[in-house]
Amino acid sequence: MSSRIFAGQCASAGFAEGPVHVARSAPAGAVRHAPHQCDADSERARLAGAVETALAAIAALMAQQVGEAAEILEFQTAMLADEALTEPAFAAISQGASAGEAWSGSMAAMIGDYEAAEDDYFRARASDLADIRDAVLQALHGGGEADLPPGCGIYLAEDLTPSRFLSLDWTGKGIALIKGSATSHVAMLARSRQIPMVVNLGEVPARQGEAALLDAAAAHLILDPDTAERRDFADAEQAFRAVRTEKDLDALRPAVTGDGEAVSVLINIADPSELVDLDPAICDGIGLVRTELMFSGRGNLPDEEEQFAAYRTILDWAGNRPVIIRSLDAGGDKPIPGYTLDGETNPFLGLRGVRLSLRRPDVFRQQIRALLRAAPFGALKVMAPMVSTPDEMRAVRGLFESEADDLARNALPYKIPDLGMMVEVPAAAYLFDRFNVDFGSIGSNDLAQYIMAAGRDSAEVSNLARTDDPAVLHAIAAAVEGAKRRGVSLSLCGDAASDPALVPALLGTGLRALSCAPRAVGAVKRAIGAYRGIEA
Repeated sequence: MSSRIFAGQCASAGFAEGPVHVARSAPAGAVRHAPHQCDADSERARLAGAVETALAAIAALMAQQVGEAAEILEFQTAMLADEALTEPAFAAISQGASAGEAWSGSMAAMIGDYEAAEDDYFRARASDLADIRDAVLQALHGGGEADLPPGCGIYLAEDLTPSRFLSLDWTGKGIALIKGSATSHVAMLARSRQIPMVVNLGEVPARQGEAALLDAAAAHLILDPDTAERRDFADAEQAFRAVRTEKDLDALRPAVTGDGEAVSVLINIADPSELVDLDPAICDGIGLVRTELMFSGRGNLPDEEEQFAAYRTILDWAGNRPVIIRSLDAGGDKPIPGYTLDGETNPFLGLRGVRLSLRRPDVFRQQIRALLRAAPFGALKVMAPMVSTPDEMRAVRGLFESEADDLARNALPYKIPDLGMMVEVPAAAYLFDRFNVDFGSIGSNDLAQYIMAAGRDSAEVSNLARTDDPAVLHAIAAAVEGAKRRGVSLSLCGDAASDPALVPALLGTGLRALSCAPRAVGAVKRAIGAYRGIEA
């Protein structure tokens, strides 16, 4: 292989060509510190103010995003708001460091720990910590990278943070990273937006503006390509586009197993704007609307009218297809300032999901009223998250009936939708038929976490929380049998449904309804088509 061709790892398949923009590697303000002999009180105030400024900046960017992008930035705000992240820097200030020195040093140590983790997931989160680091440094010192120059074809950098990715227009461009990770949040964003991206290229001695080709499918960056390399690149791109077109066609085909059994394929969304330019014909409906992102990254909670308008938009898009809206699922790893509890010692086992909604009925009732008013405009279903006992579902039904009575007294049109529950805890999976519900939907992420007693946020044990573990599949199969005994439908809407490699195992449990990310529909339907019934 020529020295002008550099091999890396594919993070998002695709092709891009044009002049290289070599980004500077030093983060904004990282080496600009205040002089020594600092006044500790003033430096603590400077850092505290910079953290607040950075939080506001991330929240403002999050308000412009939907889906995965909004979730990623929500993850960052939760980390930055956690005192455990900032405490080492404030301690360093007490020892005489400036705000910039203290913040850079403490974050460098933390980023180093993440980069050294054995688990790929946690190594990939290092870029989120770098993003947080840079946001605070920029608030302290100003500066920041400029926009991409006109005509740029390929962005070459040591790494790329989520906020930097979200702040730029990548139309017609590709990303080449010296380091980076195929499991990072930026890689997830690139795949969801079909931006070509290669990571782990190693040192690339590119000149600013040098002509280049990026074949992300083969994970190659070619500098100063010759005529033959350009011809081979064009041929590979044409073949790639043909395959992508075939996948798009797969998304429009019915989902049927290899032995002729129909499977419902639905989609997961978090905001009505995700449906723009999305053809309803690719799916059998919407299996999950994550309403918590409507409540995050803003100064106030959405009122009844705002929620009603959002639900109407989603129902209008779906037509006569079912739409399953999950009531507010806050807490755990999804804090909402002013609503969720602070300082819980074990938030994943604490006041979250339906537990929190029932504790805060004023917020829950407002959401219920919006859902009741939207229900006449489509095939709406509503499910409660983190249900553990039948009493919780009885309380949810009681609130729906109470608000319906109030709407009737005020002569406002409404309809009580089918009411269901997320199956996320072992108590719900193994005894699903105890619950008075109209349907259920398995949340594979939390169910795997609770079955395996392995937190997804722990670098040491997160690899245990796998949906394809026999214990997790056994629990899913038990829930399927419980749904049959009760005579109600059951789907799965966790991340596992978007992974074609997991489709055979999920179908093997008896599931016949999967709700996945919109981008995964074609691949999931293809995996369904290759499946032939095998006893779980």
